[in-house]
Amino acid sequence: MPKRKTAKSSKPAKTSGEQVGDSRSLNKVKLAKKKQKQITVLSEQEQKCLLEQITDLIFKDIPKSQVSLLNDYVESEFILIDGDSLFITCASDSTLQRGQNLHFFFLVECFLLDLTSKGAKYIIVFFKDAEQIYHENPDLLSLRTALIVHLVNNTDIAVQTEFSNCLDDSWNDFLKKISLSFLIISDEGLNQLQTNLLHIFIIHALSRRISIVFISGQESDMVRIYGYRIHGGKDHQEFFRKHQTNIKLCLENLLKNLERSGTEVLLSLLGCLCLEAVKGKGKRDIRYIVCIVSCSLVLEVHNKELQSTTQKQKPPLTLQDVADLIRMYCLSVALLHHLPLSQRIQIRLITNNWNKETSVLIQQHRFCEFLVLKHLTSEMLWNTDMFALPDLHDDLLWKNIVHYYEVEGGQEFGLDIRSNICRDYEYLWSNISALSKTVDVGTPFPLRRTSKCFLTKKSSLSEANASKMTVPRIKLIPMMCTVVDEFAGDILKDLAFLKSDDPSDTSAENWGKNNKHLCWNSRRPLTDHYAGTGAAEDLWALQNLSVLQTSRCCYGQSLVDNSSKMNDIELDNSKSICTDVEKSKKNYTQAQMIIEENQKQKRAEEIQKREKIQWDDSCMSTEREIKDNFKSGIDNLETIVKTFQNKSVKLAIKMAGLNVCFDKWKEHCEDKGEPQKNLNLVVGIMRRIHSLLTNYQDVLKEDDYQQIVKYLRYLGFSNLIATSKHTKVQGEKGQAFTKKLSPYATGIGSARFQLEYMGQYLIREERDDPDPRVQHFIPDTWQREILDIVDNNESAVIVAPPSSGKSEASYYCVEKILRDSNEGTVVYVVPTQALVNQVVATVYGRFNKTLPEGLTLCGIFTQGHWHAALKCQVLVTMPQYFEDLLLAPHHQKWVKRIRYVIFDEICYNGIDVGTEVWESLLLMIQCPFLVLSAAITNPEHLVEWLQSVKRYWRKCAKIAVSENSGSSAAAEEKTNKKSARKQNKLYRLKLVLHEGRYNDFERYVCSVKDDDFTIHHYHPYAALTVEHIKKYGFPVDLVLSPRETIVLYDTMVKVRTNWPKADKLDPEKYIHFKNKTVITKADARLYEKKLKKEFKMWIECDYNQEAGKVLKLLKPPVQCCSEKQMSDRFPHFVEKLQQMDKLPAVFFMLNIKRAGDLAKKVYHFLEEKQRDMQIEKQEPLLTTKLGNIEKSANTKQTDDMKLPCENDRTLVGKMQPENIMQQLEKIVEVPAGCTYANYKAVDIKDLHKIFDYARFIAKHEDLKKLALRGIGYHHAFLEQKGKQFVEILFKMGFIQVVTATGTLALGINTPCKSVVFVQNSEYLDALNYRWMCGRAGQRDYHLLGNIYFYNISLSKIEKLVKSNVPQTHGQFFLTVSLILRLMAFASEAEDKADARGKVVSLLKNSLLSFEQPKNLMVSKLYFLFSVQFLLKERYVDREGNAVGVSELVTRLHCHEPSNFVFANFLVKGLFYKLCHPSHTGSKVFSKDVMEKLVLVLAHLFGRKYMPAAVVKSKQNFSKSKVFLEDLPEDFAAALAVYNHKIEENFGQFLQTFSWLANTTERYQLPISKLDFSSKEQPDSSLASHIMSCDQERIALSPFVCLSGNSDLDLLHAGTVNNVMLHALGIPAANIPILYLKKCDKQGRGMPLNAYVLDFYKHGSLAALSQDNGLHEGEAYRLLRDFAFTVKTISVSLRDVCGSEDWNVVRAFEQLSRSYWEKLERVSKQN
Repeated sequence: MPKRKTAKSSKPAKTSGEQVGDSRSLNKVKLAKKKQKQITVLSEQEQKCLLEQITDLIFKDIPKSQVSLLNDYVESEFILIDGDSLFITCASDSTLQRGQNLHFFFLVECFLLDLTSKGAKYIIVFFKDAEQIYHENPDLLSLRTALIVHLVNNTDIAVQTEFSNCLDDSWNDFLKKISLSFLIISDEGLNQLQTNLLHIFIIHALSRRISIVFISGQESDMVRIYGYRIHGGKDHQEFFRKHQTNIKLCLENLLKNLERSGTEVLLSLLGCLCLEAVKGKGKRDIRYIVCIVSCSLVLEVHNKELQSTTQKQKPPLTLQDVADLIRMYCLSVALLHHLPLSQRIQIRLITNNWNKETSVLIQQHRFCEFLVLKHLTSEMLWNTDMFALPDLHDDLLWKNIVHYYEVEGGQEFGLDIRSNICRDYEYLWSNISALSKTVDVGTPFPLRRTSKCFLTKKSSLSEANASKMTVPRIKLIPMMCTVVDEFAGDILKDLAFLKSDDPSDTSAENWGKNNKHLCWNSRRPLTDHYAGTGAAEDLWALQNLSVLQTSRCCYGQSLVDNSSKMNDIELDNSKSICTDVEKSKKNYTQAQMIIEENQKQKRAEEIQKREKIQWDDSCMSTEREIKDNFKSGIDNLETIVKTFQNKSVKLAIKMAGLNVCFDKWKEHCEDKGEPQKNLNLVVGIMRRIHSLLTNYQDVLKEDDYQQIVKYLRYLGFSNLIATSKHTKVQGEKGQAFTKKLSPYATGIGSARFQLEYMGQYLIREERDDPDPRVQHFIPDTWQREILDIVDNNESAVIVAPPSSGKSEASYYCVEKILRDSNEGTVVYVVPTQALVNQVVATVYGRFNKTLPEGLTLCGIFTQGHWHAALKCQVLVTMPQYFEDLLLAPHHQKWVKRIRYVIFDEICYNGIDVGTEVWESLLLMIQCPFLVLSAAITNPEHLVEWLQSVKRYWRKCAKIAVSENSGSSAAAEEKTNKKSARKQNKLYRLKLVLHEGRYNDFERYVCSVKDDDFTIHHYHPYAALTVEHIKKYGFPVDLVLSPRETIVLYDTMVKVRTNWPKADKLDPEKYIHFKNKTVITKADARLYEKKLKKEFKMWIECDYNQEAGKVLKLLKPPVQCCSEKQMSDRFPHFVEKLQQMDKLPAVFFMLNIKRAGDLAKKVYHFLEEKQRDMQIEKQEPLLTTKLGNIEKSANTKQTDDMKLPCENDRTLVGKMQPENIMQQLEKIVEVPAGCTYANYKAVDIKDLHKIFDYARFIAKHEDLKKLALRGIGYHHAFLEQKGKQFVEILFKMGFIQVVTATGTLALGINTPCKSVVFVQNSEYLDALNYRWMCGRAGQRDYHLLGNIYFYNISLSKIEKLVKSNVPQTHGQFFLTVSLILRLMAFASEAEDKADARGKVVSLLKNSLLSFEQPKNLMVSKLYFLFSVQFLLKERYVDREGNAVGVSELVTRLHCHEPSNFVFANFLVKGLFYKLCHPSHTGSKVFSKDVMEKLVLVLAHLFGRKYMPAAVVKSKQNFSKSKVFLEDLPEDFAAALAVYNHKIEENFGQFLQTFSWLANTTERYQLPISKLDFSSKEQPDSSLASHIMSCDQERIALSPFVCLSGNSDLDLLHAGTVNNVMLHALGIPAANIPILYLKKCDKQGRGMPLNAYVLDFYKHGSLAALSQDNGLHEGEAYRLLRDFAFTVKTISVSLRDVCGSEDWNVVRAFEQLSRSYWEKLERVSKQN
């Protein structure tokens, strides 16, 4: 019975039952109200306890390391910024002087600009209730209100101010309407009350699964933004749900405690004031309006106070005192209106403070200012000019005026104010007088009528003003260096230099030149033995090398197809062979050609005859096999077809398969009936019809056509018969026949059926003409374009989706170089070690070439691994190590042998390794190159830049030819003609774009319901919103499968019943589908584009509601499940995929431990399943045997019955119950349902070989045990052979289930049917998502890629599906270390011209300079001052030669500035003092010495800062100390001296190039673009006197100068980012200062993570994960990098010092050994 609606106006009669029901409901309401009354009071203790619980829960999961915040950012998403957190962070900035409004607004807009420039969009929310917090600080209250009004009126930023607090229902409704990425908020307020309110906001956001980023720890560089991010989870949801009522009560109590003293009185006074009086005076400037009303209000309030108090209680300031102060304030406001910012930056810094009584009055004035702003914004009485809102007043200017009249004894007109300023001042005062009706304030002049002091008694002016302190003017030391002159010579004339005999020049001291035979980034000196040349290697080394080569070949053969395995490479003589063939063909007679054709036809007839007999013999057995097992039989039939050559025989086999499939369908329909039809059988029929009509049309006979037409008619596709060439169907006709056919019809239109059920099988448009250049596959058109580029020695940027065949084309380049000669080298650059291993193995698997002695096919150069790098034809390396080789002066001859460079996955380099690494490589190489990428969103921009680099090298080549030309003009002309075409090709660059995957993806979302899995299809458009499509369109790579296209069409028809184009776009009537027997993939793609265009038209034509409903209906109905439930059910999900035939699959999770644990969990699940099956089958046998044993045991044995021999005792032992069970388990094979291993995929001998290949790895038994069940895992801790073991078996199809971290994501050749995302992570971003998905549905392996989201929230899925990868942009990549390396390279190179060309190219042609030409001048100045620093510190001499310990510094170049600091410590002897053996004569160092050494190194290398909030969090640490102790005093003192030198040098650098900043931009606020430079400087002696600071303020932002900051503040590294001119584009990170202490944006100390020292002490990665907050994979990588750094230092010290007996060398060697031992131990344990 439906419930009745109740209304107060009319009540229907109730039955007795209803009355009882109503009385019960009333009782329930009364009880609820009573209960509510009982809980409306929250005691103080309960409230305190609740707030502590909230704080503990927040800080329990606080991350201890920063992450990049915008990796998975989506354009349509918003970042939510808590306005009060932004406000208090900027208001607390250490460079801001309170009362300097314009400086504050500059800081706010700089923060927002940082987000905007990175492509982020944000919403700022200011809650109404938060306003009450600032009533005790009226100056902040006024500033906050001004900020809100400014953001609303002067910017386009979305600002929300209508919500009371975060628990407001309307706020929750608002959150439902928008898509949020994360919330930026402060973890600490101005006081405890605000902190509590912020924590309630945080816990509320986390409970809604909104991630939190603490604003205080937010940092950025030119490309990324970093921060500490907390993810909302189940714990937060449950806590908030459980305590929701108490949290609301707590919030109410907190707000009640806020005082509003005096607010009502002031509001009433404001209401009495007539703002209309200001109107009509010609001044609509917000600054003047606020000044007039607030000042008059102050006078009124003060007058009332004087009248209402007794003589003893009267305020210390009289009305005339207040009037004097207000007059001087009005003058400051008038000056603000007329003084340009360029003049205001020289304002004097007054150190006197306001005295107590004046401060009280000023706070009262600020409160009045706040009320005026509130009133103006709510009423908006007239059109007010809001330009001056950020600059309402300037306290320092006001104080200067007071100081002039009060301290300096200024007379009334001693300094001229000027008429226009005076006129505005009089205007202000007259309006104030008019509004202050009850107060007689007097005339505007004189300004001072009393002698009251308003300032404290201190020194008159700051010492800085008096002493003329400036940044030291350091002259440059002259140099005689070609590189310096060529790159920066044009600006040297504008700089000051020291004279040759100047005593301040200390650079003359010579530290000795570098040893040229030291490898730049290796573990030992670059000797002949190390480089793989000259000396013969010992037997053990040769054996190891042989084993390594064998393993690579084994791994490589699993990576390549049979058709492409082991090509024997010979030097290319194809041109001469081709010429001979062509000559012989020309000499053919016509008769000879006819004879040859006849012979060819005869051979074809013989093949046909032989193959027909072969098929006739096997036909019957094949048909029987199909009947016994339809699926395997049909698969076998398809395999048989591939073994035949004759087309007619293949047609006969295909027709036989078609007949069998149709018979199976008829049998199915007759047995099952129509409701249970399995349309997959029809798919099999239609697939064969498609194949026949597409590939065998030339050999199809009439009978074959009739058979096809018959089958189409049976299936209900009669419309297709009309378009067939053979429409006459023999046999029955009429209604009876139609009725006879109806049971076999599909009931679906032919076009819809093909799209919905055959999407993955639709015919692709492929070329069938082989390319003689590649043998093992037929390349597509875009791949042939790459082959042509390689043949022409041209360069190319190639952008194509993952697994589309980019690498196939690149291996052709490798093959071409190998065939051309034995001297040429191709360098293959990849971003990860895993890809290095794969490429090396692939090279060994594909190619085999006999090379001269001393040369090898493939070499490697990576971290800690160097093999034949300079004596190979194919070098596989990573970007940073290839850069080391290019900049090594003694490797120039080798570099000139490079014929091609292949950059694989360059987009990964730009995001993870650093754009500057591959950018420098592209700038230095002169040979052709291929740039391969799966995700560059702006490839045209990249190509344009690279073409400019190519033009530079062409110009250099022409200059070199003209300089080296000593021959006659005729010979030169002949040479030029011969090489011109070749040279032009060398400098050509092309862009090859290939859009769309060969195979489609289909996505699914998994959830648990009733202990079973529900798997819902996830339509890609479900991730979109109308707003996203309207603003950004559809994501470029978001493609629908044919089935998804049909779903979209059906949904559109369902939502919009009167859709005009519904009939036209109906699949059965669509022009490209209508009556078409074979719909191709291209046809389906055209239909998708048409439908997508139509859907976009809906949005453009304002059918937003309908479009939104379509998108909403496409969303899957997914239920939320707990993480524990999903984890426990994981093996069942794998089993589900097995049943659905969706294996093999890769299960991605970015957690090393979890990857191994889940693999073992699946293994134990199968074991348990097998045990249950065995017990069930073997129960009778076991019962009988165990019964006999018990019976035998109960029989008494006499002495003569004792067993006479040992064999009988053994037999009895074997008869024990536990041994019987073990024997049974060995005898019984693993049932098919208890393993995922595919034993048909691999020969048993090959399987034994593979197991033998990995027998010596630490995890061999575990991996083997799992592999026999078809399971594997893959992560960073696994040894290289272990990873390859899993990859080989997975690629072969034996292993079907692999749990993996990101090690399998990027380019690793592991084709599978399905990819499953098992766990959310910070590292699962748009780029990683695309790479991981690329493993599924690879071409030539599987026709469809299935993507499953398991335990991933819908919001995260939406992000991944619709987000775009970051664009490639330039950044300032110059560092002092790089400049030192360039100087050493240019000076020590044998070919000076070549080295100089590379150095200048790198310096001049950067991507950033290409995008921003003005940056080239900045680079030149940075280069000059870096060289000066190197010269002063004696790393280079005046000729630019590297000297001293520069070799050590360059070996550690990736650790700048720590490399310079380390060298500084070393030179000063600090390590010598530290490293003393435990006793005299000993070579071993004590534990204390080692730990102190690690402490020092931990401060230098691998530094990870933690958020300041973690210090106060109540976390218990099990093993780690977590917070790194301070640097030892002597080291800290040396670091302070080093930092001071850097500050002086680069402070002057920043000052010198400050004139490069855009003069327009420097006086504009960054976001609002309000310009404060347009005013002319007034000729006022008073203004000139006040604006006469002696401090230099050139390199600072003019807004920052308003707080009294000067160029001296550039010398403080902690504030350089806040005060430096942002228009210059130099990040502070490029200034080589190492912080002794680092503070967050709120001035709190940020501790260093002690993970390096903690691991050295306890050796536990689990402890680092639990205590230090590092992901285990990340921790292992960081520790490994640190260990390599220590090893580099250890070997470098031995090389530099030339003695192994030095204690420092021994200490570092001991530390290196012990650290590696600990790492290896951990690696084996995991």
